[in-house]
Amino acid sequence: MRTRTIAEFVTQFGVKIVFNENAIVEREGRFFLLNNQVKPLIVKDDFFSAGLYLGKIRTGKFFPSFNLLSMITTQDANRIIIDKKAAWLFICGRDILRKGILKTYGKIQKNCHVLVLNEYNECLGFGKAMAGIEQQTDKNALAVTNVLDLGDFLRRERSV
Repeated sequence: MRTRTIAEFVTQFGVKIVFNENAIVEREGRFFLLNNQVKPLIVKDDFFSAGLYLGKIRTGKFFPSFNLLSMITTQDANRIIIDKKAAWLFICGRDILRKGILKTYGKIQKNCHVLVLNEYNECLGFGKAMAGIEQQTDKNALAVTNVLDLGDFLRRERSV
């Protein structure tokens, strides 16, 4: 069950990652990947965080961590590389226009999820493709809507 939730999320990017069910621990809807050294140290459900945080389920929907997104980037996932200006705007919560995309990987079709990487192959988050990006001819057309970006944490802190 634990690995199925994560696997279903990952398949939205056109890849498949298989986790050992025994290496995944769930606590209050949060998922952690543990290695053999950490696993014996976990006593029942009496921990806040352990191992590598993979994401959480909130209101029936899975929200990935950037650890998990980085794991996906090592696969042959649907992803785009964007220029510096588009990267800054994306981190500020903005969507991506076609003109900001430098390169695409995978089979990006309308409504599929795509990882968003900067020019240094660092994962900035992910979004949803509005159309087949390669087929878009209008450079000012909306290409990818922002779903999650690195700046999300800072924006949430500001509103508190």
